[in-house]
Amino acid sequence: MKDFMTRIYRMKRPMLVVLIMSAALTLFVGFMFLDSDYFFRINKSIDIFGRVYREITLNYVDEVDPEKFMESGINGMLSTLDPYTNFINASEGDEVELITTGRYGGIGITVGLREGFVTILTLMEGYSAQRQGLQPGDRMIAIDGKDVTGTKPDGIRSMTRGEPGTEVRVRVEREGELKSLDFTLVREEIQLKNITYANFVRKGVAYVRLERFTRGGGDELLLAIRELQLKGEISSFVLDLRDNPGGLLDVAVDIVEKFVPKGSLVVSTRGRKPDSERKYFSTEEPALPHVPLVVLVNHNSASASEIVAGAIQDLDRGIVLGERSFGKGLVQTIAPLPYNTQIKITTAKYYTPSGRCIQEIDYMHKNKDGVFAVMPESLRQQFKTLKGRSEYERGGITPDSIVSEPEQSTLHKELLRKSMYFRFASRYAAAHPLPSPAMESSELRREFQRYLDEQKFTYEEESEKRLKELRELAMKSSYDASVIAGIDRLATQVGDEKAKGIDRHQAEILRAVKTELMSRHAGEKGRIETSFEGDLQLQAASGLLQNGKEYERRLTIK
Repeated sequence: MKDFMTRIYRMKRPMLVVLIMSAALTLFVGFMFLDSDYFFRINKSIDIFGRVYREITLNYVDEVDPEKFMESGINGMLSTLDPYTNFINASEGDEVELITTGRYGGIGITVGLREGFVTILTLMEGYSAQRQGLQPGDRMIAIDGKDVTGTKPDGIRSMTRGEPGTEVRVRVEREGELKSLDFTLVREEIQLKNITYANFVRKGVAYVRLERFTRGGGDELLLAIRELQLKGEISSFVLDLRDNPGGLLDVAVDIVEKFVPKGSLVVSTRGRKPDSERKYFSTEEPALPHVPLVVLVNHNSASASEIVAGAIQDLDRGIVLGERSFGKGLVQTIAPLPYNTQIKITTAKYYTPSGRCIQEIDYMHKNKDGVFAVMPESLRQQFKTLKGRSEYERGGITPDSIVSEPEQSTLHKELLRKSMYFRFASRYAAAHPLPSPAMESSELRREFQRYLDEQKFTYEEESEKRLKELRELAMKSSYDASVIAGIDRLATQVGDEKAKGIDRHQAEILRAVKTELMSRHAGEKGRIETSFEGDLQLQAASGLLQNGKEYERRLTIK
């Protein structure tokens, strides 16, 4: 009986092996079929696209520019993806080189897509766009008279950049403005620096403003730390990432390495394929391993800024303070194409050390109104920091301490837009080669008021607009004359109050005047230091770092 069973087993073993091999072969053939079907669809689409392109370029009733027509087709395809996947033609190749050289002729703006419009995200301090009054949030609609609606950000950059000293005319739309606004800007040579300011803002409290993540950013930070240590002891540190749109991922890792223990996971990336995950660890001993740290962020802190803030937060290495960040968790790779062209393509999403992805917008899905999908807060997964504090995926980095920036008055915005601060500062600085005592007195306010009167500066308050609309509605509805007269009396009272605007917003306006004047006397350093006076977020960070118990409490489990 035993021998019989052994023979049966020996007979079944080859059959079992055959069955396993058959199953494996079936799965392999199935996968091969799926792959071949996918590649067939790709080749079929390329063939159709090529035939359409050939037919149009050769037989269309009017002559078609082959390169422009092809680029339009490429951009049309890419428009169905996220706004960060772009085709880079040969003339735009210097965009990649900019990361290395750090210099270009331009007006000093950073742009991106917001709600389908090319929007100004940040302004580089001290350059033409900032001085003339362009503002973050402005939507660009024309450049040198050419409509740019629907143009991708890379196209806008190529139009605004050029030979230093040349002019570029920009038309924008602004929230709350019924008409578009025109600006004439002058291109300048822009030297990109990662760190635009590094100094002590209070005894022992070091402050570094990091504005971008280009090559050498980590080295710049290390050098700044060493130079500050030569000035005095660093007892606490503020890293300012506000309005920093991001940059190179490896530079973000290099920045984090200056603060976290060697061997710490900083960020990981995952693409479409299961084996595409890459993990980035700190590989050096930190320059400031134990110094209390606050990272400042706002709505314009994106990408690499969020990698840094997310790592510091998840590793409980410091406190993130300010406003919720932008929410860009996508990684781009630049691939070469024929004829000196390139493509920048989103290849992965990045994840903070706790495993959360902070990407807010799902660019592959839209709702019935054509708006990109955003995950509701109630569905966002919870993650834990090293010490067990709760954080949530999607929607950017939520600060541990939320401190909102003060809202600007209408008067201040109009003074910026019409370049009144800039023009007054130019005249004042010419008459006062050195900082004047008047800068610290009410005489400066009176001089500025006299200048506005001389320039016949006017603007319209929101209340005036609403009263005009109310009067028009009352007239159309044939209201009694007494009602119209009452509206007119109220309008007169509003006008009288408006005339006191300089007094009502004196602190805000004088800070702006002094900041512009100090940029003439002390350059970018003077501009930044003067802006500290009204910087509530920096003041909150400095105060928190001075209160050791409160700092430690915020790093404990919520």
